[in-house]
Amino acid sequence: MLRQDSQDAPLFGEDDGNTLVRKSNIRHPVVSFFHLFFRTSAILVYLLCDMFSSRFIACMVTIILLLSCDFWTVKNVSGRLLVGLRWWNQVDEDGKSHWVFESRKTQSLNTTSGAESRIFWLGLIVCPLFWIVFVFSTIFSLKIKWLAVVIMGLVLQGANLYGYVRCKVGGKSNLRNMAKNYFTVEIFKQAMKKTEGP
Repeated sequence: MLRQDSQDAPLFGEDDGNTLVRKSNIRHPVVSFFHLFFRTSAILVYLLCDMFSSRFIACMVTIILLLSCDFWTVKNVSGRLLVGLRWWNQVDEDGKSHWVFESRKTQSLNTTSGAESRIFWLGLIVCPLFWIVFVFSTIFSLKIKWLAVVIMGLVLQGANLYGYVRCKVGGKSNLRNMAKNYFTVEIFKQAMKKTEGP
């Protein structure tokens, strides 16, 4: 697993340090819109499909197309522009798979805005939770024909969530260290409270 700092050319004509900060907190409104549009559209089509259409195949294809557009948009566009993160998998000449996690340098003048970051992470975390609920509701209601669709939603949105969490936090060793440090700090806080108490 590789972690790199981005020195690639910026996407969509964005200057790498000469961007003028607009008065708005959202510097990429179109990207922010499409980051949420495909995700919420897939969920809404899934929820409302039985009301408006009795054709399962048309509904399934529409949902999978929306999920695919969401996966591509989040992975290739909104992750890079909204939070400065990017991930991908590359296969070397020996046939081994390597995951690459990339983040924008923090010294860059073109930093992300707090509003865009909140939009990105909120959409990235909340929507897979809906698909988890849909998986269980599909199983318990015995609507087995929808199981493939909801699993596809969970897998595609879960893959993006996993990739971006790894970009943000780092490799497995960093995840372990972060959890270990968190628990160490919490134990230390609890011990300090007990010693300070009467």
